[in-house]
Amino acid sequence: MGFIIGLGVLLCLIMSVRILIKAVRKGTFLSFETVYVIGLVYVSFLIGFAMIYLLLVEYDVVVLQEMGMELEGTYFEKLESCLYFSAVTLFSVGYGDITPIGIGRWIALIEAFLGYILPTTVVARAVIGIDKNQ
Repeated sequence: MGFIIGLGVLLCLIMSVRILIKAVRKGTFLSFETVYVIGLVYVSFLIGFAMIYLLLVEYDVVVLQEMGMELEGTYFEKLESCLYFSAVTLFSVGYGDITPIGIGRWIALIEAFLGYILPTTVVARAVIGIDKNQ
């Protein structure tokens, strides 16, 4: 069951990237609609990666440690920790209170890369659009 959920999460992440690419190709990259789409892509990345971490944690794959110990608590406490870690990884370099280990490092690396590349593409696209208009 977890495998099917994981595939669904990956499909949602791929669809988010596809929607972003469509918005970029429209040529109205700095419109309200585009900013809204970028926000939704960030939210879907955040939730999608949090679900990947949570699925792995629920199947006893140690991917995250909090203060040097495996994540503990109820399902919702683990969900909260995974959402928090995903947000911190996507938007910054992290605080160090929750650290990835094992395969979690590679997942966090991919998430951080996407978190850094998205604003870069927004700025680059805006500059290209300004140059074309002048």
